[in-house]
Amino acid sequence: MEQNSDVINDPKGQGRPPPYSMDPPPPVTVTTHTSHTYPPQPVQPPPVHGMVYQAGPGGVPVIVNHHPMTGTQSTPITCKSCNELIATRVELKTSTKTHLFALLICCVFWPLACLPYCIDSCHNADHYCPNCNAYIGSYTS
Repeated sequence: MEQNSDVINDPKGQGRPPPYSMDPPPPVTVTTHTSHTYPPQPVQPPPVHGMVYQAGPGGVPVIVNHHPMTGTQSTPITCKSCNELIATRVELKTSTKTHLFALLICCVFWPLACLPYCIDSCHNADHYCPNCNAYIGSYTS
C-alpha cells in the first residue's frame, strides 16, 4: 500500500502546522538596576487596645478609635453614616445554628427544645445606629 505524504488526515480542516526553523531563539538579556532607593518608612507606635494607627498625609500617624462589637450587647461606636458617637441598637435574630441546637435538644430531651430561643448567645446580633438607623455590623457567635 502506497501512502502519499502530501495527504494529511485533518478532520478539523486546519491545514498543516507552520514550519519550524532549526535556529535557536535569540538570547534574553536581563538588566538589573541597583540604584533604587526607597523612602524611609514611618515608625508606628505599638497599638494600644481599642486604637488603630493609620498613616495620614505626609506619614503623620493618625489615631483612629476603633471599638470592636461586643457581641449581643450595645456597643459605643462612632456611626460612619451620621458621624455621631452612639451606643448601637441591637436586634437579636435567630440563625440556622439556633434551629439546629433546638433540633438536637429536641432529639435528646424534647421539653427543653425551646431553650436555644431563650438564650442570647444562640442568636445573631445585628447592630444599628439609633439616630439614623444605619446598619453598623453583625456579631455571630
